[in-house]
Amino acid sequence: MQRKLATIMVGDFVGSTPAMATDEEGAITRIGTVLDTVRTVVQRHDGRVFGTAGDALLAEFASPVNALRSAIEARAEITALPGSSGGDMRFGLHLADVVVVGSDLRGDGVNIAARIEASAPPGAIEVSELLYDQVRRVSPCGFEDVGERRLKGIIEPMRIYRVTELMDRHVFQFAPTRSVPGAAPSLRSNSIAVARFDVAPGAVADQCFLAEGITDDLTLELSRLKGLFVSSRSAAAALTTKDPVEIGRLLGVGYVISGSIRQAGDDLRINIALAETGERLVIWSDRIKRPFRELLDVLDEIIVRVAATVSGRIEQSELAAARLKRPENMTAYEYYLRGLDHHRLSGVSDFHIHEAMTWFERSMAADPGFGRPFAMHVCSWSNLASFDINKAEQQVAHALALDPSDPEAHRIMGAIKMKSADFVSARYHHIRAHELAPNDAYILGRSAAFYVYAGEAEHALEMLDRAETLDPFLPVWITEERVAALYALNRFEEMMRVAVTLPFQTRRKSLYQVAANMACGDAERAKLLVRQALSLDPALSAAYIRMQETYADQSVTETIIARNCDAGLPPTPRKSAAGKNSLSLR
Repeated sequence: MQRKLATIMVGDFVGSTPAMATDEEGAITRIGTVLDTVRTVVQRHDGRVFGTAGDALLAEFASPVNALRSAIEARAEITALPGSSGGDMRFGLHLADVVVVGSDLRGDGVNIAARIEASAPPGAIEVSELLYDQVRRVSPCGFEDVGERRLKGIIEPMRIYRVTELMDRHVFQFAPTRSVPGAAPSLRSNSIAVARFDVAPGAVADQCFLAEGITDDLTLELSRLKGLFVSSRSAAAALTTKDPVEIGRLLGVGYVISGSIRQAGDDLRINIALAETGERLVIWSDRIKRPFRELLDVLDEIIVRVAATVSGRIEQSELAAARLKRPENMTAYEYYLRGLDHHRLSGVSDFHIHEAMTWFERSMAADPGFGRPFAMHVCSWSNLASFDINKAEQQVAHALALDPSDPEAHRIMGAIKMKSADFVSARYHHIRAHELAPNDAYILGRSAAFYVYAGEAEHALEMLDRAETLDPFLPVWITEERVAALYALNRFEEMMRVAVTLPFQTRRKSLYQVAANMACGDAERAKLLVRQALSLDPALSAAYIRMQETYADQSVTETIIARNCDAGLPPTPRKSAAGKNSLSLR
């Protein structure tokens, strides 16, 4: 008997029986159109419909992320159909080992997906905990934990998660804008990428935060060296290959650092290698065993060896200037990395926001002289409605007093100043962040937003070009800034061409598309986009635009709001939405 692992998506038309009783022929036509729309979206995301049951449809996907995106996009596209709404279908998704019978799939996993769908409210997309664990780091949406649910015919209760609104910006979101770059970049001199460190076989899963933290720190500190071209953190994370030759081809770098990490008691074991990408030659490799408290010294040694190998000679003064201020004890650093791990998931659920803040607070208490957790605590806090921008500014100022060379703290302060309409101070901090980390694609991409809002959209486009050079896999929450820049330049046709190349909807992209269509006189298209946006996020309103789109020339913001409201966007949220009033400094 053939078996395989698959993501199962079950979609069911809601209310078909009363619709049939009212207008049988009309209902049949409408249901058929809705199901055909779902089929088209499933195929677009490399899925396969393997069964139907009346007004229900069953599909399989090799990728859990593609299945989730398929359900989200199908719901949005159904909203655009005449006489339809986002509540016409509900979806259940589950990851399971299933039995292959010809072209059909059978087994408990299929039944569970069907039961999840049947227990969901109209218009909802609900997923099992197994699927949630697979997609939470790369999801375009947030989730609500609806708790354990007893499903008909299933013995054990199952934890269910419901898809909520689309996420805003995400610091280290590993969902790239494309599976491969549009064209392989040419090989750059003095160039390197840090592949994501692995957790060594046999290590506990809880050490993943440490492996990712070391990857991030190595990349950030190397990117501060002006003599190196360093591919970004998200670019290396987006790659599925570990082959140096393939990484070199995709990212245009001459060298790749790779390795694994394992903590055993008080000892830390790191396997690390530097490989040349042209012929897969290993330049050097090492197995390092040191007490955990000496981890930061190990990182310094690695940075010196890499810089010397790749660039030939870098002055010691430049190496010293590149180093962020270190914590006095490793406990504070470990707490910081744990907080950072949750911060990466802050768009997925509020649980991770609170966990991130708690770990950053522990880091701050363990070492009051360590600046980074003070700044990142503010970054996490900005996702909550309780965010106090004045207190946040004081805290980031404290972080900068502790470590004036922290580029991320400068970027966060720049964002706070911009939200406070102090564009002079915001400019200083964004420039300083770029000076301190000239090769950090994330800082470049996020800083581009400042120049859009400051009325310098052409410069923003130049920064985005540079960021994409460093990272051909930029997350959508950065590349969407190109949409805003082109809108600000009144290049509406080009803006709409760029918008459709993004891999999935974001709130900002949709709202700018609405405004551009209204500016071009296509009110019908704009109204359709508003309906789709509200199906993805029913709480969306003009209040969100006023909070997020903080142009120095306030008339630009007001025009975007007016154009969206004219197309049907509510001026205030239709229902309560905790967190929507956050500033999202991520």
